[in-house]
Amino acid sequence: MTRKQKTKQKYIEAQGRLRKREPVAIIDIGSNSVRLVIYEGLSRSPAVLFNEKVLCGLGQGVAQTGKLDEKASKRALVAIKRFNHLSTQVGVSDLHILATAAVREADNGTEFITNVEKICGAYVQLLSGDKEAYYAGLGASSGFYAPDGIVGDLGGGSMELISTSSKEGDGLTTPLGGLRLQETSKGNISDARKIARKELSRVKLKWPGKNKCFYVIGGTWRSLARLHMFNVNYPLDVVHDYTVKAKDYIEFCKRVAKQDLNDFKGIEEISKNRQNLLPYGAVALIETLEHLGAKEVTISATGLREGYLYSLLDEKMRKSDALLEATGELAILRARSPQHSLELADWTDSALKAIGLKESKSETRWRKAACNLADISWRSDSDFRAEQSLGIINNAGFNSISHEGRAYLAIVNFHRHQGLGSKHQPPKIASLATQETAKKARLIAGLFRVLYLFSASVEGILPTIKLVRTEYGNLVLQIPEELSVLTGERPASRLEQLGREIGEEITVSVI
Repeated sequence: MTRKQKTKQKYIEAQGRLRKREPVAIIDIGSNSVRLVIYEGLSRSPAVLFNEKVLCGLGQGVAQTGKLDEKASKRALVAIKRFNHLSTQVGVSDLHILATAAVREADNGTEFITNVEKICGAYVQLLSGDKEAYYAGLGASSGFYAPDGIVGDLGGGSMELISTSSKEGDGLTTPLGGLRLQETSKGNISDARKIARKELSRVKLKWPGKNKCFYVIGGTWRSLARLHMFNVNYPLDVVHDYTVKAKDYIEFCKRVAKQDLNDFKGIEEISKNRQNLLPYGAVALIETLEHLGAKEVTISATGLREGYLYSLLDEKMRKSDALLEATGELAILRARSPQHSLELADWTDSALKAIGLKESKSETRWRKAACNLADISWRSDSDFRAEQSLGIINNAGFNSISHEGRAYLAIVNFHRHQGLGSKHQPPKIASLATQETAKKARLIAGLFRVLYLFSASVEGILPTIKLVRTEYGNLVLQIPEELSVLTGERPASRLEQLGREIGEEITVSVI
């Protein structure tokens, strides 16, 4: 009997979940942690149903003894037994088990794999260093819009490097994982830097473009980024796509490697186990950035696991937009009419052409995402809809969007609910948007405020209304005769506000 047959069960799906999706799971057996992630289904932007890790330290001592530590192995197997049961309990159809550096390099790794396969009744994929690098690279493809640079994945036992333009077989692996570097340097930071520098001297990778952006993957490096965000008072607590100039980040990493970590703001938010490895992660990053000559550092929340799932998608799904997929799914789950969200995207596209406002490719994507998110807080009290929308936008696991893009979404949805008047101060995240971006976001919010008064979120209304520029150069909102009753004092007031945002008067014409 297959796992699918064993786990196939009838149950009533919650309305908060998408229909016709079978959960898939990955057990990731790393050198430092063993983790289970259960995803709602195989998609371009997979949502996480369950996520748990146990810091087993499987890689501890492998460099010296050549074997997985007995206590660490037992702890890992106990965790995996629990993870397997949880997967069955949730109804997972496909369980994928990935093992990396520690198991790969240990003399008793085969024995450990045999025990895991007995527990789970599933095949364990023992990844080569090249395969690890390949999936890390796909993780960047999964999580970023047109990534361009070099991807680095720091685990406990190894660090993988690969260009975003590389194919399978082009990746590199080095013995510079956080645990490994701590062990081989015997806890001496100065020696750790020398070891890293020596290992990296053998690395030769070409940048795929001119950006020279280094994409950072791995728990220790993400913790390092969170610490940096705390210490620069960053206005957004989302680590994915957090971007810093390489020279500034190198200086910060040097401080982490030398100073008492208790001197850093926010250190209490980093787990104790991660804190111990931060100096070694900092050292590995300093040497990597300097050796490669990176100009920027961008943090990724997607890595090997997401890259592996991405590899299972068909070509059409890979090419779809992860941001629009994720926000579209949220519209399905929370908006009054997902179809209305799509109509809103088409309507604003036509309206911007009439206004004469041009968008970049990124801005077009952000606008369409904002349309998907425009109605997600309708169940809240009207006084708190902006607040709820901001909470979701600030913290949702959207991929393929920059922090400025999040700021755009926040500004649109804030002003869509709170209005465009000066008494409504923009949210804190708005500081991440340029003045031009903020202006465009406010204009879109103004359009939303007019349109929702006519449509009341009912599909089929917006296609009958048009914003056009006449042959005399005037902006006119054309309303069909059957909807003329909807014109009135409130719509007129909002049209006047919108006109101020655009910088010209908008009149109404019933046709």
